Amino acid sequence: MASSSPATVKKLLEQLQGDLRALSMDCKKKYPPVKEAAEFGIVKIKTISAKNDNILGAIKERSLEVVQPLLLGCGTKEPKVTLLCLTAIQRLLSHEVVNEVAAVSVVTALWQLMENGLEELKLLQTVLVLLTSNTVVHDEALAKAIVLCFRLHFTKDNITNNTAAATVRQVVTVVFERMVAEEEQHTDANTAGSKIPVQTVSGKRGGPASLKPCAKDAYMLFQDLCQLVNADAPFWLVGMTEMTRTFGLELLESVLNTFPQVFLQHAEFAFLLKERVCPLVIKLFSPNIKFRHGSGSQTSPSPGEKPYFPICMRLLRVVSVLIKHFYSLLVTECEIFLSLLVKFLDGDKPQWLRALAVESLHKLCVQPQLLRSFCECYDMKEHSTKVFRDIINALGSFIQSLFLLAGSSASQPSVVPAGTSAAAPGVPTQATGVGPGGPNGGITPQPAFEYRGTWIPILNISAQGSTRAVYLELLDKVEAPPVADGYAMSVAFNCLLDLVRGVTCMIEGEMDRCNGTTVALSAEPSIASSSFSAKEVWEAMIELSWCGLLAALSPLLDASTDEAATESILKAHTSMAAMSGRLSMVTPRDAFITAICKASLPPHYALTAFSTSSSLGTTKVHSTPILLLQPGSPTGECHQQVVAMGQPLSGQVQGTVVLTAKNMQAMRTLLTMAHCHGAVLGAAWHMVLSTLQHLVWILGLKPAPGGSLKPGRAAEGPSTVLTTAVLTDLPVISNMLSRLFESSQYLDDVSLHHLINALCSLSNEAMEMACTNSKEPSLFAVAKLLETGLVNMHRVDVLWRPVTAHLMEVSQHPNTRMREWGAEAVTTLIKDALAFNHSPPLSENQRLQATLLAPLRDLSQTTHTDIRQRQLECVLQLLQSQGERLGPGWPLVLGVIGAIRNDQGESLIRTAFQCLQLVVTDFLSIMPSSCLSVVVKVAGSFGIQNQELNISLTSIGLLWNISDYFSRRRDTVEKALEQEEAAKKEQAMVEGNNNTTAKDVEDKGNGRDEHDEAQPLFDRLWLTLYSRLGKLCVDPRPAVRKSAGQTLFSTIGVHGILLCQHTWQTVLWQVLFPLLDEVRKAATTADKEKIDSGSRNILIHHSRDTAEKQWAETWVLSLAGIARIFNSRRSLLMSLGDYPKAWGVLLEHIQAAALSCNWEVSLAALKSFHEVLQMGLPDGGREYDSSVEVGTLPWQPSISLDLSQQVEYPACPLDDKELWWAAWQAWETIGHESTAAYVRSAATVSRTSSGFIPSQQYLTALVQSFIALFERVRGRFGPNEMRVLGEVLLGAVSVPVSAEASPFLIPLYGDAALSPLQEAVLAALALLEKTISSGQETMQLMYPAIFEQLLQFIEFSCRPTQFGRLENRIITNGKHNQAEWVVMNYVPFAETALRVVVELYQKAACHKAVINAMVLEKIVKTLRLPLGLRYGCPSESTWHLAVSSLLSVLCVGLPVARQHTASARFDSMWPELAGTFRDFLFPTCLPPENMSLQEFQENENIDVQVVQLIGSDILSHAHFLPKEFVNQIMSMLNRGSIHSQSASFTAEAEVGYRLREEFSKVCFETLLQFSFGGRATCAAEGYISRMALTALLQRAQQLLAAYVEDERLSGSCPLPRQRITEVVFILKATGTLMESLKKTPAENVDVSTWEQILGLYPSLVACVPCICPEVCLALQQALLPFQDLLTPPPAYLHNGTA
Repeated sequence: MASSSPATVKKLLEQLQGDLRALSMDCKKKYPPVKEAAEFGIVKIKTISAKNDNILGAIKERSLEVVQPLLLGCGTKEPKVTLLCLTAIQRLLSHEVVNEVAAVSVVTALWQLMENGLEELKLLQTVLVLLTSNTVVHDEALAKAIVLCFRLHFTKDNITNNTAAATVRQVVTVVFERMVAEEEQHTDANTAGSKIPVQTVSGKRGGPASLKPCAKDAYMLFQDLCQLVNADAPFWLVGMTEMTRTFGLELLESVLNTFPQVFLQHAEFAFLLKERVCPLVIKLFSPNIKFRHGSGSQTSPSPGEKPYFPICMRLLRVVSVLIKHFYSLLVTECEIFLSLLVKFLDGDKPQWLRALAVESLHKLCVQPQLLRSFCECYDMKEHSTKVFRDIINALGSFIQSLFLLAGSSASQPSVVPAGTSAAAPGVPTQATGVGPGGPNGGITPQPAFEYRGTWIPILNISAQGSTRAVYLELLDKVEAPPVADGYAMSVAFNCLLDLVRGVTCMIEGEMDRCNGTTVALSAEPSIASSSFSAKEVWEAMIELSWCGLLAALSPLLDASTDEAATESILKAHTSMAAMSGRLSMVTPRDAFITAICKASLPPHYALTAFSTSSSLGTTKVHSTPILLLQPGSPTGECHQQVVAMGQPLSGQVQGTVVLTAKNMQAMRTLLTMAHCHGAVLGAAWHMVLSTLQHLVWILGLKPAPGGSLKPGRAAEGPSTVLTTAVLTDLPVISNMLSRLFESSQYLDDVSLHHLINALCSLSNEAMEMACTNSKEPSLFAVAKLLETGLVNMHRVDVLWRPVTAHLMEVSQHPNTRMREWGAEAVTTLIKDALAFNHSPPLSENQRLQATLLAPLRDLSQTTHTDIRQRQLECVLQLLQSQGERLGPGWPLVLGVIGAIRNDQGESLIRTAFQCLQLVVTDFLSIMPSSCLSVVVKVAGSFGIQNQELNISLTSIGLLWNISDYFSRRRDTVEKALEQEEAAKKEQAMVEGNNNTTAKDVEDKGNGRDEHDEAQPLFDRLWLTLYSRLGKLCVDPRPAVRKSAGQTLFSTIGVHGILLCQHTWQTVLWQVLFPLLDEVRKAATTADKEKIDSGSRNILIHHSRDTAEKQWAETWVLSLAGIARIFNSRRSLLMSLGDYPKAWGVLLEHIQAAALSCNWEVSLAALKSFHEVLQMGLPDGGREYDSSVEVGTLPWQPSISLDLSQQVEYPACPLDDKELWWAAWQAWETIGHESTAAYVRSAATVSRTSSGFIPSQQYLTALVQSFIALFERVRGRFGPNEMRVLGEVLLGAVSVPVSAEASPFLIPLYGDAALSPLQEAVLAALALLEKTISSGQETMQLMYPAIFEQLLQFIEFSCRPTQFGRLENRIITNGKHNQAEWVVMNYVPFAETALRVVVELYQKAACHKAVINAMVLEKIVKTLRLPLGLRYGCPSESTWHLAVSSLLSVLCVGLPVARQHTASARFDSMWPELAGTFRDFLFPTCLPPENMSLQEFQENENIDVQVVQLIGSDILSHAHFLPKEFVNQIMSMLNRGSIHSQSASFTAEAEVGYRLREEFSKVCFETLLQFSFGGRATCAAEGYISRMALTALLQRAQQLLAAYVEDERLSGSCPLPRQRITEVVFILKATGTLMESLKKTPAENVDVSTWEQILGLYPSLVACVPCICPEVCLALQQALLPFQDLLTPPPAYLHNGTA
């Protein structure tokens, strides 16, 4: 619907009026009536718009009057006018403002234009707009418009012709769309019309009366299309002069395919289908039916009798649509159509007709529901054509005929087949270099079928389940194109595959739905669905199709040379076999399975094998097609790739047999089918397994433990040859075989019995063969019986008796190999059956247990020794696996396991240890608790043995598992120990000491009573465990030490809460500290020679290649573990009486380790030190302020403690100042010793004398340890401690970095990052400052010390420190000739320290201690170094930060200094400050050559800020400052106020020197500011003014004289720009001075000042001859103020008199 918005309506009215005005102008002279009508139309439109609110509705009511001028314009036949009028008419139509009457007039006008041949394309466009924008055109007007398009379609202009054709198609579609829309608007009406008698619609123009208007139009249009295609006169489309049959068929097909519901829902249209369309199609098919290609008649057929490709192709398209959409209406007609399609496949038809027919059938084959309907309506009815069966048989015959046709073509070279020329467009062509003779000369073989010398290529037609017709789509072809080689075969091949896939998938889906709803359902309703049940239809479809499919697919399978094609055929076989099995159709199932089996084996071998197996099997294949029983032709095998050659299993086949790639592919398909569809194989299992057994034998697969098959050694004969591809594929095949029998667990009981019976039958055959010949027997069936039994233990009662009964027979076979495998299978099944978790368990099902053990008992009857050996091994394994029933035998078992010695062999130790692992893993909870200590000792003895390292390590893990068990079962174990101890004592009292049990003796012999009897029994277990681990911690083997140490400390950390207080004292003094002493002693005396791995082929890392390094690792582990224990158990340990002693011992060990020359030990000691400093803090956190940035610690706690069970201990104080002060003393000692080289000579230091330099990580950990320690000792931290800390920090920062580690630690100068050590140092000072600022007054006396420390760090930015005697960054080491050391980059560190100083001074500037310590002077003195160097600093950012910091400090410090001028505390600071200003403003180091102008200006701005500070904060208070200091400042300003730095200018000086004009200006302005700022309040101010003015005028006089002289000497050569600028500035300054003097009160200017100014006048006059314009202009401005001096001032003082 067109938009009716006001803007749209307004635009429409304007356009219409514009069109009418243009029409009036164009017809003004030649066509006055048209002009008048146009003007009338304009008036009419204006009237309508003025009088009506609904303007569009009003225009539509009077649309005939509006459109009348336009129609008159069309009648003028003037092209320009006509085009204008048609455009305006289209606009009216598009806005739907034309009623029916006006539309009829428009159609009439268009008809006249068409007859006159005017604007044909515009006419078509107008008609299309007319019919698509509204529905006002009906009946005759509509027919007239359609005829107009038809007539334009048959013009001679190609453009008009094609446009009209497209318009006709669209108009036809529009007519039916209008009908559909009309039906949707009248849904309440009866949609199914009554059946129309023939006489009511046979030639009448009005159409059926039951139809609505749009439906009538559609009906009449479709009826006339049928008339026109049939070459009859139309009833409705009056005026048609020409029509082609091909175009009419296309229109019919389009309507039928697009609007099928119209014909299905309306009887009138269904009547047209039956009475007009179907007879028309059958009539037009007549030439195709009668024609015989290559008949014996010599006379050529007449054109009317010969098939015409365009007509035939379009008829088949129409037939496909009719069958697809209207099968339910045209059952009889579709039977005729299907029969015609089948006949068109005959060999006497033209090749293109056969191709069209097979394409049409392909479209049907991808519609399984349609095929189902064919079967129900035709094949399942008596006395009816078997359409479904005929289609399949016809496809099979068609395929065979193609083989025969290609063969005859190859044998008769004079006859050129129809398919040998160029292929039709869109048809895939064969690969280059491959011809019909086979893929002999091509690079990549073309997929093809090759059968008895006939080679037919396979083309890629379409995707599976879809169609992509080629010849049915050639609508633009007039002559039939040649059919490409292999195209028809490929389409027919896809037909079969899609048919099988569609039918099987459809049946499977319906079966699944039936199983879910118990009702036979169909996806789509069929015609005869009520006559047959769903199962009957499924069985009929399989029964009708299997023979034809097998006959058609079998030659294709034999002839296929392409792997993908073969795979598709095999999948089709599999699908049919599976579906037949699901429907219990034995014959089709066995036929397809037999075909797959035969394809898996060589052709002649297959017949022999099946004849042998069929005689032994219980089933027989019936109704197999004859074609299937024929062996493959030799010609079909000649091009197959041979991939394997081996010995046959059957003795009837002599020599060797070969397997091809197709055989292997079929084998995989057979495996997949059996795996997925084993439940429906039934008796066919024997055939499948027999085939697999033969293939496995040929491929040389041998059984492996568990029943799987693995590639074996070809030791039986040299005739077994396997290609590389097969060798690679053998593991995959073996895996598929295993999965096949593993899937038997999902079979039902009946299917499982079928499988077992087939395996037993095959095994019996193998046993008979093994008795008759000396060849190795086939163990396939025995292995797979074992594999099947193992995966079906959940239903062992179903299979146990038949399987074990047969295996017992096998185990008594005379053949050794077969006998051994029978016994292996029996014992394996017994072990797995007893280990299986049965329901109910075996303990409750004694009968089942007896049944399972019966075969093991029966094996005792055998006379073979090897079988008995396997039986005894099985008994041993059962004892191990059924240990929960040992009961009182546990002590003996543990004694046997623990009686090991180092002189015993590895094998025995390994076996015994496996027993121990089993005990610890499974049986700790069921053995007597008194045996637990024995288990611990036995495990410890396995750790000490030195025969097998892995066993020692694993035994330590067992000790951890035991400790975990003690923790989890504490209550149970403790209670059981008490009960057993009480029972033992009671028994001892009764029986006396002479009757002690063997267990008591064993316990005492193993040292059970080695611990204090006062300790609880449960704690004795723990002490036994800890003592065994402690002994292992000093084992000679590093791996054992490491594992034992980790286990010991983890166990104590996690489970120590279970111990009582007295036990903890024992652990501390008898386990931990002795361990630490032994480890320390061993580490200090360990050998430093490199360990040779010898013949063990073990690579040793360089960090562990000496005994010293290995013991160092143990030392680290032990110290860290004890530190964690002290941290986590502090409250408990402090409750002990000797805790201070223990604390001192721990600190002694930490200090000794931290001062070790081994970097790993020393660093770990500091980490442990930090660990113990966390004691008493919640969650291991820090007590100090979290706002202090400390940095990330380089370690984390490695064990999380379990606090779920905790023993209550006496309360203890969480803070002990003496203990923490001892920690501070230890830290002080460590810090002094490690950084002493900075403080004193390196020769006096024990660590550095051997060349040991502490690493950055070590120093970082040291400083971070202080941060954690400070909160503990802050109360006693005083100046002495501050001094010690400063020495340590300074020494730590001064330590250089190894050259090897420098790339990872030292940042570049351009990088502002701090090293972790520098961050830690600053964090420590920040913590101190935070504490001092909030502390007492005595604490704040340490402010100067912090400043001094930071100022020392600031100096490092320009003058890096040196560590001891490390000259030139080289140090001599005891082991290496030379080792290079690199100084750290101190720039970021010094700059950060400077910022801290500024911030700290701003807060503490007024503090008394800061003032007394002259901190401000020290800051100025420190900053003088980078400011004096300026451009010579290592980093430019340093002096920038220094000057900004100086300004910030002076802003705060100068007021403080002025306040204390009388105290003389700052007297020494003023000269230092003046020197700092001078060194900075006039540096000796020139700026770099590459400095940009912008950078120069930025630096000059910094100089200006300094001068401004001098003026605002120094000169403004000059009367408070020393006179000498002020003189220095004024001299410096005087120097800066003049550009020139020397009296002479040279070219070199000009290039190398840049003037600071802004700086000079500010200096001069400052001089002026403090020269005549007002009346002098004191003598000092007058002195400053005179001194500043004198300096200024003297400098001006000198420069002017020098300029005049230099200009005279230079002649015509101009002076440098800098000189000119300088003189101009002097002249301007002179003028500024005069103006300033004029404004100054006369009493403020003395006579000497005027005399000096008048003395400058001659110098100014001398500049008059200067030729530089700028100088002359400035000179004029300087001379003008002198006019006021021509008369004396009003009053001036001279010697005090007026």
